[in-house]
Amino acid sequence: MRQNEFGQPIGTAVDNWTPRPFPSPKPMQGQYCWLEGLSPSKHGDQLFDAFGKDPEGKNWTYLFDGPFDTRSDFDAWIDHVSKTSDPLFYAIIDPKTERAVGVASYMRIDPANGVLEVGNIHFSPLLQKTPLATEAMYLMMRRAFDELGYRRYEWKCDSLNALSRNAATRFGFTFEGIFRQAIMYKGRSRDTAWFSIIDSEWPATQSMFESWLDASNFDADGQQKTKLQECAPEGAE
Repeated sequence: MRQNEFGQPIGTAVDNWTPRPFPSPKPMQGQYCWLEGLSPSKHGDQLFDAFGKDPEGKNWTYLFDGPFDTRSDFDAWIDHVSKTSDPLFYAIIDPKTERAVGVASYMRIDPANGVLEVGNIHFSPLLQKTPLATEAMYLMMRRAFDELGYRRYEWKCDSLNALSRNAATRFGFTFEGIFRQAIMYKGRSRDTAWFSIIDSEWPATQSMFESWLDASNFDADGQQKTKLQECAPEGAE
């Protein structure tokens, strides 16, 4: 533990730090999917169809917006979020159909401290439980750490959202705790579960993702042979 001249413990020195670049909407290309800046004219019809595979709207329960009663309401939403820089929305594209099947964003972007959050994640039924979904999260992490040099990558969700909490753990995030009554949305109170990955953990996390995403990890039917967390390097937490 470092100490200052008064004998008080202080944090690790950060030498030669400069604010990080702000993320851009330029595409991210993977093996199983790609991401590109969200465009109402290009992705609106595709996403409306993809999200329509969830006719009850249960996938919107823990998101800030939706479900939408009409197509015009959906169009107004996608038009609005496509114009914001924080959150910065991306469409997730299935290369087999070249159609958008989900969205995700960078948000709470803090270049001065090198911190950002991944959020507004909506995987349509066409994307859920596929290699595309996992790779989309990997590509966003890779840009944050490798391309932009951020120090901390956050995941937050309603503490009652078991699927999101399980996903965060699967993707290698560390649970940090619950912020009680953190926000209100959709007329209800939310306790927020916080998760993070920091830059020193990224190499092991990256190795885990890349091992899992390798074509040799999938059988002829596209089923995984080894689970994602089982691909973590030996000794990684």
